[in-house]
Amino acid sequence: MSATVSATADVPRNDATATAPLLIARGVEKHFGGVCALRGANLEVVEGEVHVLMGENGAGKSTLAKVLAGVVLPDAGEVLFRGQPVQLRTPLEAQRRGIGIVFQELDLFPHLSVAENIVIGNPRGERGLFVHPTEIEAFCRPYMEQVGLGALPRQTLLSGLSVGQMQRVAIARALSMNARLIFMDEPTSALGDEDVERLFGLIRKLTARGVAIVYVSHKMQEIFQIADRITVMRDGCYIGTRRAAKTNVREIITMMVGRELADAAPRISHRREHVLLSVKDLRTARLDHVSFDLHAGEVVGVAGLVGAGRSELGKALFGLDPITGGSIELEAVSYRPRSVRDAIRRGVGLVPEDRKGEGLMMRMSVRANCTISVLPRLSTGGFVRGEAEREGAQRILERTRIKTTSYDAPVSSLSGGNQQKVLLGRWLQVDPTVLFLDDPARGIDVGAKRDVYALIAELAERGKGILFVSSELPELLQNCDRILVLHDGRLIGCLDAATATQEQIMAMATRSENAVC
Repeated sequence: MSATVSATADVPRNDATATAPLLIARGVEKHFGGVCALRGANLEVVEGEVHVLMGENGAGKSTLAKVLAGVVLPDAGEVLFRGQPVQLRTPLEAQRRGIGIVFQELDLFPHLSVAENIVIGNPRGERGLFVHPTEIEAFCRPYMEQVGLGALPRQTLLSGLSVGQMQRVAIARALSMNARLIFMDEPTSALGDEDVERLFGLIRKLTARGVAIVYVSHKMQEIFQIADRITVMRDGCYIGTRRAAKTNVREIITMMVGRELADAAPRISHRREHVLLSVKDLRTARLDHVSFDLHAGEVVGVAGLVGAGRSELGKALFGLDPITGGSIELEAVSYRPRSVRDAIRRGVGLVPEDRKGEGLMMRMSVRANCTISVLPRLSTGGFVRGEAEREGAQRILERTRIKTTSYDAPVSSLSGGNQQKVLLGRWLQVDPTVLFLDDPARGIDVGAKRDVYALIAELAERGKGILFVSSELPELLQNCDRILVLHDGRLIGCLDAATATQEQIMAMATRSENAVC
């Protein structure tokens, strides 16, 4: 029996609200080549609600959102908006009807001003509204005030804003188009705690005015803070809808993965006495006298607020940022990488925070992305041995449980979680001594996260040294032996993960004394 039939049969009709739906989508289907992204997907949204759309990576959430925002054309299905059948062939058609979308990768223009980003492409400009700067200023002012940017000069370049401010500009643009329904795709994936709270406050103001929000997220804690209802998808199918107040994390996870996930087993430490990496008084343009040791088999977390220097630590160790002072020893031998190639040759790897911009070649195949760092090993006389490359890629697919139709498929066709597994798989091929993971589970679902955690544990068991950056403090406490806390480029302290608390970490992250770990 299909997942759609078995799961939806259990959904009582009283889970739906009494208010007439603003949007109804029934039987939506979408194929990308041989991949079925949506198979009979359904969604109902009412005015003034926050409707969370959940599912594992590859479940079809973002595809459904793009279909309903006019970004992607469906192959089949019916969409009603305000009770009338509609065909949303382009984003402009959706905007004219009052449907907007805020993408995870914001579709804004860094080289343009805030005001220009709000008015660009606005169908209301077709009437000649945006001619003079004063008219643009007058038009933008109320929408910027609604999103809490009223004091920001309208001519400020977008590139000068924080990610949280950019996101609010994107929401202001949607509001300026009279949006009554806004899709938000992973809106907090790159936000700190303060920006998340600001976003939640803005969402509450919008829903109080009757604007409906469809909110795509993987973060269970925030979902139950903000959701009125939750719709779960799996393998492109509609699984069911629940009122947030009448469900719980375990039920939602079971709906997402099709089975109950066992509680995580107690973590086993693989830390050994042997020191793999010893950092003394490390200094760069962003780091100030950072010192710590990393043991074989140890997973050391790296915590801190945005701008604390977490990513910069990885870039220094990987030869991306120049080291201006201090010393590093790798396996008791002096180490100062001259380049990325030198770092890899010496046994240091980096999984960057921005997997699309800095980690993966999005137009290249899964196979090429898995093996690109070990091509010399797979080559003879300067030519890559195709069979060896295919065998290497196949081993990674099996080991990391990457879901793809083929290792020759472009990596851009994979879900976010599977893209992250490709990046991790690449380093499994390289087999480094020390691996720096910069927020490796950001923006991926609960099932993919568990796969990533299992790979980290496997590497530690094999005696590798892992430096693990995360913005999710429970993630660090769950997976690490120790946790380094950075503040403004300085190491504030080091905590034993087995006894540390989130409150302790946050308290240390706001202090400024140096420490040695």
